[in-house]
Amino acid sequence: MTIDVVNTKNEKVGSLELRDEVFGGRVRPDLIWEAVVHAQAEQRRGTHKTKERGEVRGSGRKLWRQKGTGRARVSDLRTPIWRKGGTIFGPRPRDYGYALPKKVRRGALRDAFTQKLRDGAVVVVEALGVDEVKTKLAAAMLKTLGATAKTLLIDVAPESTLVLSTRNLVGVRLVPANRVSARDVMDATTVIATRAALERLQTALA
Repeated sequence: MTIDVVNTKNEKVGSLELRDEVFGGRVRPDLIWEAVVHAQAEQRRGTHKTKERGEVRGSGRKLWRQKGTGRARVSDLRTPIWRKGGTIFGPRPRDYGYALPKKVRRGALRDAFTQKLRDGAVVVVEALGVDEVKTKLAAAMLKTLGATAKTLLIDVAPESTLVLSTRNLVGVRLVPANRVSARDVMDATTVIATRAALERLQTALA
């Protein structure tokens, strides 16, 4: 598979040969789904918490004696069956992350890129950068390259001027080549990658 390489003015300056054994195989949606669910779980904060019976404010004294009053048995104000009482089996802070095999992560990223290449949603640029830190310059460059509502930028070592110029652009995400995941690729409608980044990914995913 051969893909065109353009400059920041969207003019063709060369081509890049992609290996069929890397980006030419069968796309496995189940593998991509596993990687996306894993990435979502890793990003969950897990700080949810409800007060249990021992944490609710109120006296622990028994309100009335157990028998002889004609009323239902009750212990104290913090009983879970009463309003403002403690919560039984409520959520506790926890880590939702779990281990995902390296082969699954690599396979999912390979299949996600393969799908985007088949959809024609990948743009390969010789180099990404702006002359100065200015959001307007970055927005104009991305518009020329065909950026859409959700655009993923991939570079080996993004320049600081590009990082600062794109961080305020809505729907634009800049990720280093060694940190990109299948979720990043599938969440974007357009993927703009540098030649060096795509070559590095091709080597890593082989």
